[in-house]
Amino acid sequence: MKFSKLGLLTLLISLFILNSCKNQDAIGLGVDDANQLHGSMVVDSNIVINTVLEDTVSTTGLAKTPLAYFNDPEFGTTESSIATALTLPGNTSYTLPTGVITIDSVRLILPYAEGFYGDSLTSKFKVDVHQLNERFLSNKTYYNNKQWNYNTDLLGSKTFTARPHDTISVYNIIKGAPDTLIKVAPQIRIPIDPAFPQYYLFGPASLRTSINAFQSAVMGLYINLDKAQTTGPGGNLLFTLDSARVSVYYRTNNGGTLDTAVVTMPVPAAGHAAQIKHVYSTKVQTALNSTATTNSLVYLQGLAGLRAKISFPDVKNMFDSLQNNVIINRAELVLTPAPGTTIPYAPAPKLTMYRFDLAKQRIRLQDASTSDPRGVNGPSFFGGYYNSATNEYHFLVTAYIQDLMLGKSVDYGTFIAPADPALTNLVNISPTASYPDRVIIQGNNSPYSIKLNVIYTKIK
Repeated sequence: MKFSKLGLLTLLISLFILNSCKNQDAIGLGVDDANQLHGSMVVDSNIVINTVLEDTVSTTGLAKTPLAYFNDPEFGTTESSIATALTLPGNTSYTLPTGVITIDSVRLILPYAEGFYGDSLTSKFKVDVHQLNERFLSNKTYYNNKQWNYNTDLLGSKTFTARPHDTISVYNIIKGAPDTLIKVAPQIRIPIDPAFPQYYLFGPASLRTSINAFQSAVMGLYINLDKAQTTGPGGNLLFTLDSARVSVYYRTNNGGTLDTAVVTMPVPAAGHAAQIKHVYSTKVQTALNSTATTNSLVYLQGLAGLRAKISFPDVKNMFDSLQNNVIINRAELVLTPAPGTTIPYAPAPKLTMYRFDLAKQRIRLQDASTSDPRGVNGPSFFGGYYNSATNEYHFLVTAYIQDLMLGKSVDYGTFIAPADPALTNLVNISPTASYPDRVIIQGNNSPYSIKLNVIYTKIK
């Protein structure tokens, strides 16, 4: 049979099989039900997999921005700091309220985002706020390795325990009416030196005439965790900075009439970025420097940390004895986390898998691509989700392995990396700086080595 006919037959059979199956994480290759595939199975355990560094990534305007100090006993330390711009109230020129102004308090408000990873039970954090010595430009792209220049004098600080799911009660300041106590979304409220808004907001009129004048003077804020004051292993926190702001609570005396009010200096959209630093443990550094064909342990880490490069050297020769007269009904990659991965070091709930094209650009595998008829079943079918019952990850790679076997696809580089589990409508293949989870995968030379299970049918 010629390969052209085999390719067409493979496509038709694969489409029929894929459309008749459920989510592959729920089925697996060994489930005996109505969806079980019939044929012979071969297990390929000669898989080359190694730990490599993730690419640098833009951190400007992230939906979830990391603030971190995490002393991970397996991976080493991760630090993430935040730089932000500030803008005038209403994002326009600002006119002072009438009367004598007295500042009562100032708070930098950082709303939590979903996705904390680390120890939230025993660890305490101390967050420090500084003023930038360089202007944050909202129209510029900043990467995770950007080193920010900031004033070491403190504008404010706060010691806290991470509570990303707990609402808090604050007073809602209503101009000309009694203040009321209300519940607000989980957030950190950091006291700021009143001298800061006293000068930049209530001071020289020239600073309030335009956004450019204000931001040129303020420069921006630099927010980091004091690692010397962090107790326990710490962790990675995430914040929704498009809702962050400096709130100034003040009183006015207007001819004997007293009133309380609040005015905010918001962090503008795309006006924030993260500076991320990883210092890896000896074990991780050894894996990165290894010249072995494959590693026994592979380290995967979010926040633009670590990924795995994987290849399948035996795929082309897998069916030589059958003169390659086979159809691959299903190919499933199975990965098992190393033992001892429990909270607060639980395995990342989701991984992604992608490949390079000829130009070394990231593209989706055929099984995950909506432009390929064999990948139309969606991201949940492609897999990558952690199954706590089996302690495994599964990827359905039928089309990719078939194309490698037939020489229709060239492996210019294939990778596995952590992915944000909240993104369920697509297979995300971009490097991530807004997802902190990690996992250690068993490579080769263990009872739970990475393996490729292939169900095939011989063509007579």
